[in-house]
Amino acid sequence: MAAYLQWRRFVFFDRETVKEPAGPDGAGGKPFALPPGIAVCDSGRGSLVFGDILAIWFLPRSLQLSSFQAYKLRVTHLYQLKQHSILVSVGEDEEGINPLVKVWNLEKRDGGSPLCTRIFPAIPGNKPTVVSCLTVHENLNFMAIGFADGSVVLTKGDITRDRHSKTQVLHEGGYPVTGLAFRQSGKTTHLFVVTTENIQSYMLSVKDYPHLELDNHGCGLRCSSLSDPSQDLQFIVAGNECVYLYQPDERGPCFAFEGQKLIVHWYRGYLIIVSKDRKISPKSDFAGNEAQNSDKQVLNIYDLCNKFIAYSSIFDDIVDVLAEWGSLYVLTRDGKIHVLQEKDTQTKLEMLFRKNLFEMAINLAKSHHLDSDGLSEIFRQYGDHLYNKGNHDGAIQQYIRTIGKLEPSYVIRKFLDAQRIHNLTAYLQTLHLQSLANADHTTLLLNCYTKLKDSSKLEEFVKTSESEVRFDVETAIKVLRQAGYYSHAVYLAEKHVHHEWYLKIQLEDIKNYQEALRYIGKLPFDQAESNMKRYGKILMHHVPNETTELLKILCTDYRPSGDSEGPGILEGKKANSEEFIPVFANNSRELKAFLEHMTEVQADAPQGVYDTLLELRLQNWAHEQDEQIKDKLHSEALTLLKSGRFKTVFDKALVLCQMHCFKDGVLYLYEQGKLFQQIMHYHMQNEQYKKVIEVCELYGDQEACLWEQALGYFARKEEDCKEYIAAVLKHIESKNLMPPLLVVQTLAHNSTATLSVIKDYLVNKLQKQSRQIEQDEQRIQKYREETTRIRQEIEELKASPKIFQKTKCSICTSALELPSVHFLCGHSFHQHCFESYSESDSECPTCMPENRKVMDMIRAQEQKRDLHDQFQHQLKCANDGFSVVADYFGRGVFNKLTLITDLPPGKAAATIEAGLQRELLLHAKRST
Repeated sequence: MAAYLQWRRFVFFDRETVKEPAGPDGAGGKPFALPPGIAVCDSGRGSLVFGDILAIWFLPRSLQLSSFQAYKLRVTHLYQLKQHSILVSVGEDEEGINPLVKVWNLEKRDGGSPLCTRIFPAIPGNKPTVVSCLTVHENLNFMAIGFADGSVVLTKGDITRDRHSKTQVLHEGGYPVTGLAFRQSGKTTHLFVVTTENIQSYMLSVKDYPHLELDNHGCGLRCSSLSDPSQDLQFIVAGNECVYLYQPDERGPCFAFEGQKLIVHWYRGYLIIVSKDRKISPKSDFAGNEAQNSDKQVLNIYDLCNKFIAYSSIFDDIVDVLAEWGSLYVLTRDGKIHVLQEKDTQTKLEMLFRKNLFEMAINLAKSHHLDSDGLSEIFRQYGDHLYNKGNHDGAIQQYIRTIGKLEPSYVIRKFLDAQRIHNLTAYLQTLHLQSLANADHTTLLLNCYTKLKDSSKLEEFVKTSESEVRFDVETAIKVLRQAGYYSHAVYLAEKHVHHEWYLKIQLEDIKNYQEALRYIGKLPFDQAESNMKRYGKILMHHVPNETTELLKILCTDYRPSGDSEGPGILEGKKANSEEFIPVFANNSRELKAFLEHMTEVQADAPQGVYDTLLELRLQNWAHEQDEQIKDKLHSEALTLLKSGRFKTVFDKALVLCQMHCFKDGVLYLYEQGKLFQQIMHYHMQNEQYKKVIEVCELYGDQEACLWEQALGYFARKEEDCKEYIAAVLKHIESKNLMPPLLVVQTLAHNSTATLSVIKDYLVNKLQKQSRQIEQDEQRIQKYREETTRIRQEIEELKASPKIFQKTKCSICTSALELPSVHFLCGHSFHQHCFESYSESDSECPTCMPENRKVMDMIRAQEQKRDLHDQFQHQLKCANDGFSVVADYFGRGVFNKLTLITDLPPGKAAATIEAGLQRELLLHAKRST
């Protein structure tokens, strides 16, 4: 009784009386009245079905009653199937106890009435007894009939046909059967049987139908029902003290609903109970007799899941409660029909909200399968209600249930007060657990942890397994770093591979340079390279030796220190060592060690490595005070220069040597670059006279102007340089490098150089020129005589006949016989010999090779006449320019040469003058 009184009552149903439909004239509005004498009723397939003494009535939604006579005396029971248009009735056609079962097919007609597909007597064995209850399975394979003597008859098979079904007595007992119900779970079928004194369960899907007694008390007629799947298809039995729920194998929960129960039904998750009014409560062992007709009755609609009374009302003498068309219809003995229409879910929720019954509203919404958005709104309103009452802990729990639907900022703004920070922390934790947090939420949560100084929660949050991370890691690292929780920030950065953040914190905050260096050594090559470029200077400043060693490895054969691969299995990578030179700023000792290591292990090290190493060695050499060490550094620098690595950067190396006054290096580079004049000028600047002469002797053959420059250098000296001037003049004379006049003019500027210095040079030069003049005069005389002789020969050939006196052939040396061929050159041939050996009819076979050489020379001279650049070059470089001019003049460069070769065809008897000139030219060439 106490439990029942604690249940709240609501009006979740609207009650109306069914009225007649309006007629054509608009008249209507009167309460609809059923025919008198209605004894039984049921509903389904779009109609309310009633039975009285004469007929079975059908009331559709249009309220147009129809009927047919089913029995001659009376109808006692009706069962309308919900999934089939099949109606099963029990009634009497004759006096006495002889009930008949009739099965009607409502879709087929027989003379205006539904087709009766089957009729059979409803008597267990041969014992006449009254039918107390009836039920039919929706699959049409089972029908059970209960009797007042405690018997139950089961019909198995097609209940609509006699030939396909079998009837047997399933149960016998001494107490009237008051209720039957089939329960189908998968392929298992159970039949609940309730009497006035016990409840039993039969398993119909197993042979021999085993049964189990569930309880030793029963209920009255129409006081049992089967629930829907929301209550797991439990069998409901309503006693006068309690309402019990049963599974096929055990008793379930019970509810203390007192009062004499008259009718029990199940409707859409609600338990409907009609009971006597408490003011009038006569007891009866077997309910449903005529003595109850004038009693006031109470109809209660219970929500067993949410534990409240959805509706309660008093009616006069209820015949039955039917469910159809989404509503409940209450039939009273006076023939009226009252309809109970359930309110919509939103209306019910608003009613609960007005009473601040949020927990009940939540449960109701869940049972009505309200969507997540609707539930979230209830949680929000409930949270707001608790928040306004000051119950912040309860409010935050409701707000947490809105996560995913309600904007987090709505909640966060309410709990930003420092006194409610633990509530905000709980909300933000759940937000992260559901992976719905953004970077701002992560920042706020971490700040909450730090404000609360809750290290355990902070550590739990940070050390979440990687698969469960539900926050922005980078944001968390930033916040932890800002709050001074460096160890947690470093842990996150290392775990989630945020290398940059890990190194920033280690180097800038913790100052653990060794650990940062170790961490870089474990990174993949690309990341290790980029981080060394970024943080190399800081590391070099604090841990120079270890940093240098890591750079050596990085630039030679790098493998991450954490790799388990053996050598040779995974090919190492190497960085460009030149790019790391800026890292060694202010660390020249480590830089030198690094560069020397790279030049030793890498033959193809970048040029910048060698350039920097040279500069470093030159700096060390220039600043060293210890002579012994200075000599060693000098040797190292010179050795590096001579390594051959500076050919492509000659100028750069030269500048470095000049900047550091590295004399030997400068001279070596001058020599390698063939800058002989610079070598000599270097010695001239240092007034090293002997070195000037040595340079001229070494390189004078390659660059003759060195001697001229040396002479000019010594000529400008006011010191006594006679010895060096004499040496230079000697070489100039031997090589004929300068005209004597130019030598005199050069030395005229020297006040210490007297005539005695160049006396020998001038005498020798004059003597040599005198000899040359004599030789030239002799040659001129010879050419004149030769020219005179040739002219005479030409005149003879023009004026007098040529006599051929050869007696032998010039080819076979045999005696010359006719026919023969003679040439002006004096050679004669047998005709057959000439035809066999000659390549041309107009050329002498014997003279032809020599003639061709002469002709080739003439053609070459013709081609070279336009080679201006070559002529200028030879003229500039020759010891005697006049001889070059004379040579080109002799080649005919300065005049137009007309060369007459073979005569054109058809001019065999052409001018003899042309032939004579050609022969004369060839003859003159052979003579010279």
